[in-house]
Amino acid sequence: MKPNRLLRSGWLALCLAAPAAFADGPVLATGQALYLPIYSHIWYGDLNRQGYPIKSAASALVSIRNTDPKTPIRVLSARYYSTDGKLLKDYMSGPRNVPPMGTYELYVERKESAGGSGANFVIVWQSAVPANAPLVEALHVDVHGSRGATFITRAQPIALDK
Repeated sequence: MKPNRLLRSGWLALCLAAPAAFADGPVLATGQALYLPIYSHIWYGDLNRQGYPIKSAASALVSIRNTDPKTPIRVLSARYYSTDGKLLKDYMSGPRNVPPMGTYELYVERKESAGGSGANFVIVWQSAVPANAPLVEALHVDVHGSRGATFITRAQPIALDK
């Protein structure tokens, strides 16, 4: 099959599958706990004599975006954990209201190294009535001169109480 035909047939399959995937519409909720991966450092390159790759520190901009056009949400907590699961910091001193289509941001400094490559946030939000879930992402940045790395991680819902 020629590349153009492959591209068209793949696009057609995607277009036909998309309506089925979104037939029920977005999921509305009155709150969730969200797990957001954070990398306070990035491993890269070859292993050194001690058996470790190069470690480079990264900052992270956490963005909590209210995707609901009519309903405000309330961010109740944003707890930051290390690779070992130890609570390092609660980034909020109290609940924070985020207006419809508004954004609340948190920042993890590049010099913060206790989190490690497996650090994470658990962010809890709620709303008075069912609303679109917020989009929660972390933009990681590590820039040194002409070399840099930038990537995004996205939160996913988790159950805190079983």
